[in-house]
Amino acid sequence: MNAAQRLDRIDRRILANLQAEGRLTNHALAERVALSPSACLARVRRLEEAGVIEGYHARLNPFVLDIGLVLFAEVTLNAHGTADLARFEAGIARFEQIVEASHVSGAFDYLLKVVVADMAEWNAIAQHLTASDIGGERVNTHVLMDKPKKFVGYPVRI
Repeated sequence: MNAAQRLDRIDRRILANLQAEGRLTNHALAERVALSPSACLARVRRLEEAGVIEGYHARLNPFVLDIGLVLFAEVTLNAHGTADLARFEAGIARFEQIVEASHVSGAFDYLLKVVVADMAEWNAIAQHLTASDIGGERVNTHVLMDKPKKFVGYPVRI
């Protein structure tokens, strides 16, 4: 979104409502934000096209699925050029177990969220991260013990 397309109060109300309840019908959303259904749908489509709304998802409980461990892995690369970052990112894209990756500043380069059946599966992935040609130098792992606060969305200031 460019400067001429800044989010106004109605856009923010739309975003807050959709983030809280992604299954809202357009009619229900329009009522909540005090717009006609056609005007509301036009705004939602504009927000989608601008990349403000990236998609719609159901939030699943990993502990109810056949997932044994949820891990966070700090990965340090052995080189930091543009091609090195691209090679690493392409390498981790092949693993469905790596469900989220963030390139971060600080003592390590990437923070990965990983879901695996057991520690043996994680060890195989961790070894690939450092022993293959994708450029990982060091991996520091944290096992998720509990989740006292779940991600439900980003703050939308209205």
